[in-house]
Formats: sequence, C-alpha cells, structure tokens
Amino acid sequence: MLVVAWCLIGCDPAARRADLLYDTDDTAVEVGRSVEILYSDSAVLRVRVTGPTLHNYLDRENPRQEFPDGIKMEFLTPRLQVRSTLIAKFAVRQQDKGLVIARDSVVLTTIEQEKLETEELIWDEKTERIHTDKFVKVTRPGEVLYGFGLEANQDFSFWKITVPKGTLKAEQLDKAAN
Repeated sequence: MLVVAWCLIGCDPAARRADLLYDTDDTAVEVGRSVEILYSDSAVLRVRVTGPTLHNYLDRENPRQEFPDGIKMEFLTPRLQVRSTLIAKFAVRQQDKGLVIARDSVVLTTIEQEKLETEELIWDEKTERIHTDKFVKVTRPGEVLYGFGLEANQDFSFWKITVPKGTLKAEQLDKAAN
C-alpha cells in the first residue's frame, strides 16, 4: 500500500490534470424522469412515447436519447385511440437519423390481438415504418408465425415477415389466394 501512495505522489501533476480535462460535449447529458414525448403530423397526434428515465446525450458526434429503463410507444389513430403499443426494456433515439431502436424483449401488440415479439425493432420516424432483421414471432388469433426479418407500417396495420418459417393452415392459403 505504501508503494502505491509513493507512486501517486511521484507522478507529474500536469499529467494527472490532463486526465481530468474534459470538454463539455464529452460529459453533457440531461436526465429526465417520467418522460412523455408526443409526435404529431399536421397538428394530429400520431405517437406517444413514455419512459421512466431519459438520458439526453448532447454529444456533437453522436447526439442521442436513451431510455435505459424501458420505453412504451403508443401509435394512435386520428381519433387518438391506441392502434398498437410497443414495449421494450431499452431504446435509443438517434435524432440526426430519425430512428428509434428498441432492444431487449421487444413486444408490439395491436387492437386486432396481434402480438410481435423480437429482440430488436427499428422505427423510422420519417417513413413511419418499422423493421428488423432479427428473429420474430407473430401471434394472431389461432396462429403463430415465425421468421427472420419484418417490415411493417408504424401502427402494424400492414406487415410482412421477410423470411417466414413454419406452417400455415390450408384455409388461410385459400383466403389469401382470393
């Protein structure tokens, strides 16, 4: 222990101060609690985002908003009814790219009783689309679909699995053909 103390005393003070010099952009982070973010288009509320904690990083190279304790996104109809809900344990919003990346136990549910489960889902604010290249499981009344990759509009009223796996009922194929 004495050797460590002697070594610290013998260090160049200028070198120690250089390690402590930070630019405000390196450390600038705003923390919000019980956050609600509203997205509107032409004065119509479209999406409501809530989270217990928001870290807003003011870094010039990589500005972002992180939801380290989880996120809930509600996609709304023009009449302000919830059409679908996305929940994840972690999310990051990249403002400069207009993307929200939800990760870890991502679940999207709809009013049509559809449920999407995956480990990562990306919402593109500009195109109003969601997608992933990860494994997905979609549960609908009477069926479960699996696959890799998914593309959908943001309210999940239309979606497709990029590389589907599994089986479909024959009557579903007949309905799809008509």
